[in-house]
Amino acid sequence: MSTIAIYDTTLRDGAQTEGISFSSDDKIRIARRLDEFGVSYIEGGWPGSNPKDEEFFQRAADIEWKHAQIAAFGSTRRRQVAPEDDANLRALVDAGTQVCTIVGKSWTLHVDEVLRAGRDENLAMIEESVAFLVAHGRTVIYDAEHFFDGYREDPVYALETLRAAVRGGASVLVLCDTNGGSLPWDVERVVAEVGAAVPSPLGIHCHNDGELAVANSLAAVRAGAVHVQGTINGIGERCGNANLCSIVPDLELKMGHRCIPAGNLQHLTELAAFVAEVANMALGHQAPYVGRSAFAHKGGIHVAAMRRNEQTYQHIDPALVGNHMRVVVSELSGRGNLLSKAEELNLQVSGDSPAIADVLDEIKSLEARGFSFESADASVALMIRRGQPDYEPPFRVIDYTVVVEHRDFRGTFAEATVKVEIDGKRYHTAAEGDGPVHALDEAFRKALEPVYPEVCELRLVDYKVRILEQEHATGAITRVLIDSRSGDRHWTTVGASANIIEASSHALADSYEFGLLAIAADRARAAAPAGA
Repeated sequence: MSTIAIYDTTLRDGAQTEGISFSSDDKIRIARRLDEFGVSYIEGGWPGSNPKDEEFFQRAADIEWKHAQIAAFGSTRRRQVAPEDDANLRALVDAGTQVCTIVGKSWTLHVDEVLRAGRDENLAMIEESVAFLVAHGRTVIYDAEHFFDGYREDPVYALETLRAAVRGGASVLVLCDTNGGSLPWDVERVVAEVGAAVPSPLGIHCHNDGELAVANSLAAVRAGAVHVQGTINGIGERCGNANLCSIVPDLELKMGHRCIPAGNLQHLTELAAFVAEVANMALGHQAPYVGRSAFAHKGGIHVAAMRRNEQTYQHIDPALVGNHMRVVVSELSGRGNLLSKAEELNLQVSGDSPAIADVLDEIKSLEARGFSFESADASVALMIRRGQPDYEPPFRVIDYTVVVEHRDFRGTFAEATVKVEIDGKRYHTAAEGDGPVHALDEAFRKALEPVYPEVCELRLVDYKVRILEQEHATGAITRVLIDSRSGDRHWTTVGASANIIEASSHALADSYEFGLLAIAADRARAAAPAGA
C-alpha cells in the first residue's frame, strides 16, 4: 500500500467559487476539521492578496496542527523584478508557513501573450522564485499551470519549465489541468512520460470543466503521481475542482492507497456536510459517497434484493464513509420498501401483514394525487402505524377554519380555528398569525398544549411549497413539505391538494402526530430499567 499526499485547496481555490466568501473564522474552522480528518496539506490562501488571508496565516501560526502542514500560495516573481524585491515572494516568506506553493507558466501561449516575457526569462522566473523560497528554509511545491495544454502544444518547453523548478529546489512538481479539458487516458500518458523525463515526485491538480477532474486525478495516480490536490465537495471556480470527497475513498477503498490516518474515512460525510454548511451551500443529495441519496434505494426490485444481500445494489458499505443506507418509499415501491422502512423506524410489522399491502395501495393512490413520500419519512411511518389494529392516535382533527383579512388600521393578517378530539374530549381554539399557515400552526399548538405540553418542544424549521401541473395555473395541485425538529430529532411530513391550506393542514397535523409519538417513545426508553 503506497501513500498519497492529499493537498486540500478548499480555502484558496475553493473560495473562488461564485457565491462563496469565507471569513477568516470560517477558514480557521474548516482548516481545523481538515486537520482532524488527516489531510497532508491545507492551502490557506494567497498572503498579501487580501486582509482575510493575512489574518488566517497569523492565526494559523498559533495553532498546533495534528496532521496537516499549512501552505501559503503565490506565483513566481514578476518579469524584470529580482526575487528579493518581489512583493508576492516576500509575502510568502512573511506568512511564516513551512510550505509554500507557487504557480508558474508551462504553456507557451501564456508565456507569450499573458506574461509577455521571453521564454528563457520565464524559465529564470520559475527557477529563481523557487530558489529564493528554498533559501529562506521553505519547502516548495511547484504548480505547473496549464501543464497539459502546454505539453500538448510544446512538450519540450513544458518539460523545461519543470526542470527549472527542480533546479530551484522544488520538492513536488504538480501538473495542473487548469482549463479542465483533458481526458483521463491523456492525463495518464502525459504523467507517465513526464515521470520518465523528469525524475521528481509528481502531483496532479485538476479542474472539472469536462466532468472528469476525479477520473483525471485517479489516472494520474495510476501513472505515478504521489500528490493529489482538490477541494471538499469539489467547489472551485467555474465548474469546480477535483472533489476530494470522491478521490479519497476511491484511492483508499478501490485502489489500495493510504491517504489519511486509518479510521478517519468514516468522518468523510460529516466533513462534507460541515464544509457545505460553512460555505452556505447545499450538499448535493446525489453527491457520491457523502450525499443523502448516495445509498438510497427506491425501486422495489432493488430493495427486495437488498433485503437479501446489501451488496447487490451498493458498491461499498456506506458506514465506511460515515453515510448510511436509506430506503425510499414511493409509487415505485414494493412490499420490501415498506418493510425496510418499518425496520428503519423501529416499527414492528409482520411481512405478511395485510396492512402493508393496504399502505402500498394508499401511497400509490396519494402519489397519483400529488403527494411525494420520498423524503417524507414521518408521513410514511404514520401510515404504517395507522395500519396496525391497536394504534391509537394522540389526537384527531375534526375541523378547521382559516380566514385572511386586510384592514386599513392593521394591514393583512390571518386567523385560524381548530377543533381536535383527544381521548373523547373536544378542544376548540383560535389563533392569529402573520399568514394562514402561521395562524393554523398556532391554533394547532393551542389545541394540543392542554393535554400535550411537550408540543412546545416541537419546532417547524422549514416549509417548502411546489406547484404541480403548472398548466392549471392557480388551480394547480400544491405539494407542501414541512420539516420539523425536537432536540436532535428531525422529520419531514407531506401534504398535497389544489388548496394550499388543506395541503398545509395535512402536513402540519402529521408533523405534530409524529412528533408527539417520538417524544413519548424517547421518554419511555429513558424510563425503562437498564437492560430491559
